Amino acid sequence: MTGRRRSSPRPIKRAPAVAIASAVACGAAIASLLSACGSLPGSGDSGEKEPVTVMTWAPEDTKATNMPGMPAMAQAYARWVNSRGGIGGHRLRVLTCNERNDSVAAAQCAQRAVDKGAVAVVGSYSQFGRSFMSPLEVKGIPFIGGYGASDEEFQSPLSYPVNGGQASLLAGNGRQLAGDCTSVALVRPDTIQGDQMPSLLNSGLQNGSRRPAKDVKAPEDGTDYTPQVTRALDAVGADPAVYGTAKAGGKAAGSCVTASLGDHTDAFFDSFRRLQEDSPKVRVASVLGSVGQSLVTRTGGRSGPLEGAEITGWYPVADDSRWKPMRKVINDFAFDDNRIDPADQGVQTTWIAYTVLRALIEQLDEAGVEDITSHELQAALDRGDRAIDTGGLTPKLRWREDDMLAVQDFPRIVNGTVTYQVVRNGELVAAQDGFVNVTKTLERRHTDG
Repeated sequence: MTGRRRSSPRPIKRAPAVAIASAVACGAAIASLLSACGSLPGSGDSGEKEPVTVMTWAPEDTKATNMPGMPAMAQAYARWVNSRGGIGGHRLRVLTCNERNDSVAAAQCAQRAVDKGAVAVVGSYSQFGRSFMSPLEVKGIPFIGGYGASDEEFQSPLSYPVNGGQASLLAGNGRQLAGDCTSVALVRPDTIQGDQMPSLLNSGLQNGSRRPAKDVKAPEDGTDYTPQVTRALDAVGADPAVYGTAKAGGKAAGSCVTASLGDHTDAFFDSFRRLQEDSPKVRVASVLGSVGQSLVTRTGGRSGPLEGAEITGWYPVADDSRWKPMRKVINDFAFDDNRIDPADQGVQTTWIAYTVLRALIEQLDEAGVEDITSHELQAALDRGDRAIDTGGLTPKLRWREDDMLAVQDFPRIVNGTVTYQVVRNGELVAAQDGFVNVTKTLERRHTDG
């Protein structure tokens, strides 16, 4: 690992003779004291402090969006910290649950977290915040670093998001497209969550003095999006006389289509590729989580429909050096688990969420708190004694009242930044350095109605 993280909180070093003497003493102890032998230094299974139990859930093996890498990353993280003695002497116990993209299953996962004594839910994905937040709120269990797929993650006082969710991605994508596009169509799921997308994207477009996007609804679990591609191309005009000739702020401007359909965005762009063969060139765009490097490669790389696509994400590009600690943990502790893609935003969000959890437990340990409870974690989060450094993957995070951004409908957002990326020569690369703050764009969306 890099020098940014301690390998283990306050490691205790003993001389070999001391360790041998301790082992002999344990061997001579009466049966009732044998349990103490498990707490020898360096065993990684300390009996002195209780383990910390948390849960990570996500949908797997469904017909809509799947995030199997999130619970897999959580398990790899636990193996890593436990190999180093745990966190502050506490072994990390990770429970996982298949949320199945179903409101009932989401509620069941939350109830299982309660029943199994989880002190937090960490780095999870679900669109059904209304179903899973209530059981957590009743028991005071904090929800740390969810993916940002539900409104409740940005409303509940028990939620501590690490990113700006769908709101920041779409507002950022609108701002990114405003520099290049005179006409935009948004292809999005015909769902309650999808219904929010047009106004969010439009807030970014309007920030760049562009017209609102044409709204094209699509089935969340579709396999052929030819009708939606046709409507999107018709909506933006797809005029070859416009594309690449008109100017906007010194850049080529024209017809653009952005799609955000989760796992089924690849099916959309497959349909798009087939129709583009007989249609004028149209610039495409999306948000990370719907498009990633694996999809770019799968659809033809530099010769595919995503070449030149403008992509908005929450975090630095996947090959950024700031991800090296995560990649090392995956290489050393995931045991070739093919569910974990280091470029996946779900995996990345889970890593950041567990980074937050580790920092919190270390802060409590330094303060002399030995019993890590949900109440202690919530109090530490609310106090925000120290901002949490995620290694530059996000701005430093803190969830005090003063840190909440003034974004109506999303009052729990503390990180309103995004990154701009672009597909160039078949590779997803940074379009510009650093983070882009879209907080004012989100605020203006509601101010302007």
